[in-house]
Amino acid sequence: MHPPADSESIVKASGSNLAFAFSVLPKEKRADMRVFYAFCRVVDDIVDDGDLEVEERRRRLDAWRVLVKGDAAELRPGLELELADLQKRYDLPEKLLLEIIDGMEMDLDAPVRYESFDELKTYCYHAAGAVGLVSIEIFGYERERTRDYAELLGYALQLTNILRDVAEDAEVGRIYLPREDMERFGYGEEDLLAGKYDARFFALAEFIASRAEDFYAEAEAALPEADRESMKCSELMRLIYQQLLEKMKADQFRVFDKRYRLSKWELMKLLGRGMVGKLS
Repeated sequence: MHPPADSESIVKASGSNLAFAFSVLPKEKRADMRVFYAFCRVVDDIVDDGDLEVEERRRRLDAWRVLVKGDAAELRPGLELELADLQKRYDLPEKLLLEIIDGMEMDLDAPVRYESFDELKTYCYHAAGAVGLVSIEIFGYERERTRDYAELLGYALQLTNILRDVAEDAEVGRIYLPREDMERFGYGEEDLLAGKYDARFFALAEFIASRAEDFYAEAEAALPEADRESMKCSELMRLIYQQLLEKMKADQFRVFDKRYRLSKWELMKLLGRGMVGKLS
């Protein structure tokens, strides 16, 4: 097996909005967040690698668990060494890194279905909340309330992702919309798998969007003034994803016909606000 690529190569290949948001960070923290993001990207890619048998994907996730726990016999050049160094310098909580891997592995439990929002919220915590909690350790913070901010923002971002990606997720058998919410609007699993867009789906999407909006508002209210400067990167992510949600809403959530994204010009405008600290 070839050594894992380094974090810079992984992040460049991803083209993610997350990587874009790192631009507002000081140079050293930008490099450190690149390492953390690359770790998240690699374990996510393992889960999504349809060329591998499910058991092989689980085996590769377990190998990263061993690395995170510091039990690996040898660390290979590239991301493995970079992550070990990052963990040591920031004393990153092992528990959170393992929770992120657990969240990725949830997508291997076919078929992916959630009965209630409480069940989905557990997934969102592992997939995004725990990511936020590790990120703030790298950003640096003074107030304990900032941990609440990171977790709440994680829920908001993940719900936005779920709405944006609902069609392509359904194509691979993953349905993140809670069954209880779908039943509330009379929109069935077979409708979603068939890509059926109608008034029922629109009402369901509006409901999910309003839940995300509530989490965005709660996150913004939870961020202590003392930590606002150090959270510029996550605040930029909040604005990017809020604008993405607004774009979907204005277009009536036509997620079966298109994949929503912000233009380069829209992203640059938000980055400009981030550079001068106007993110509220």
